[in-house]
Amino acid sequence: MKSNDESGREWTEQSDPKQAREERWEEWRLLHASPEVWTTRMLAGLRKGIKANKWFSLADKVWRVSTLQAAFDRVKKNQGSAGSDGQTIAAFGANLEANCAKLSEELQSGRYQRQPVKRIMIQKTGGGERPLGIPAVRDRVVETAIRMVIEPIFDVDFSVHSHGFRPGRGCRSALSAVHHQLDSGKLWVVDADIRSYFDQIDHEILLSHVEAKISDGRVLKWLRDLLKTPIFEEYRSWTPEEGSPQGSVLSPLLANLYLDGLDKELEARGIAFVRYADDFVLLCETRQEAEDGLQCVQEWCAANGLQLHPEKTRLLEVTAKEGFDFLGYHFRAANHWPSEKGRKNLRTKLRPKLKRNNGRSLEKTIELINPVLRGWFHYFKYCRRWQLEAVDQWVRMRLRSILRRRRKRKGRGRGADHQRWPNAHFEERGLFSLVKAHESFCESHEVLPIWQGNH
Repeated sequence: MKSNDESGREWTEQSDPKQAREERWEEWRLLHASPEVWTTRMLAGLRKGIKANKWFSLADKVWRVSTLQAAFDRVKKNQGSAGSDGQTIAAFGANLEANCAKLSEELQSGRYQRQPVKRIMIQKTGGGERPLGIPAVRDRVVETAIRMVIEPIFDVDFSVHSHGFRPGRGCRSALSAVHHQLDSGKLWVVDADIRSYFDQIDHEILLSHVEAKISDGRVLKWLRDLLKTPIFEEYRSWTPEEGSPQGSVLSPLLANLYLDGLDKELEARGIAFVRYADDFVLLCETRQEAEDGLQCVQEWCAANGLQLHPEKTRLLEVTAKEGFDFLGYHFRAANHWPSEKGRKNLRTKLRPKLKRNNGRSLEKTIELINPVLRGWFHYFKYCRRWQLEAVDQWVRMRLRSILRRRRKRKGRGRGADHQRWPNAHFEERGLFSLVKAHESFCESHEVLPIWQGNH
């Protein structure tokens, strides 16, 4: 089965693990492996395998000043605020050579110590809050350097059905895989949700997975220290006994590694699935197969200290009347469109910019909302025109309400307002139209590049 990665290249979900591994290795060699770390000789070892399938001398690759400087470039690109020590990215970069040399010396001498992780609560797009850890900039540099060194060792053996936080894969490839499985007739779905996944990861189980491939004691110590880093929140601090810190550079890789055993178990049983981090679905041809798959997941989770959310996990048959949400899209029968949650998230982002008494000119308001609309369209352009038309109508209604308020009129834009301020009025002032963008997108493709035949 063919699909596309995040850059639009085509890749294949292989049933042969050796062939899949070979293709993934080739992708790493050509595109993803950090040249500061991964020499031709190391890549050859990654391809052919090494003695006892364990990597020993890795720490020296981490503490190289060139690796740390390349890691800082990635940290700088990702931006982010200061950690508990107050040092910003700009401040670290102002004296980059000396700071990297100091980090290198501390790592080599064993004097390197992590700063406490600053914990904040951020708003979830669907409502509520979730914790986010902010490591110190220097610790993010070290974590990135470690990831540059160890990620290929694990990633080449990850399942082709795992798409989240992996180089060259992402939401697009995951959504495409779901579409293809449904299109092939696998309409019995287990929509799975692991309860508080990142908070429940067992440290010893996770480290045992790392130790299966890495025997460098220093790297193992750095990873253990990462998991045990004290967390600072307002006026209290504590040391976590389980979980992987959300906000850590290494957390996505470690989270994928922890669930790799589940991927392998499902593959061994011949159960089709698509996983994006801890969000995954099983896609089966019969109800019995789906029930067996659900039991498999429940048993694996119980053996690894995890639990499926009893209310959010469900088994269903996809029909014209019933479907499921995955990565912002709603799938039903042969169709898919932005989920209600996805549309609600867009409205939540736009409402503060579309207040009736905002005091900005219409042109300035349009200038503020256009980037949000463009970003939303870029993700949701693989759907039908009428779904986008409803969003366009809502945006214009809000803009008409603003203009109506300025004429001392109450309520939403409606009725005669459509003649007073027709659609062309907003188009002339540069309003981004999802429908117009979709028409242009479809004209440039005979078929949509990911979900064929779904204009």
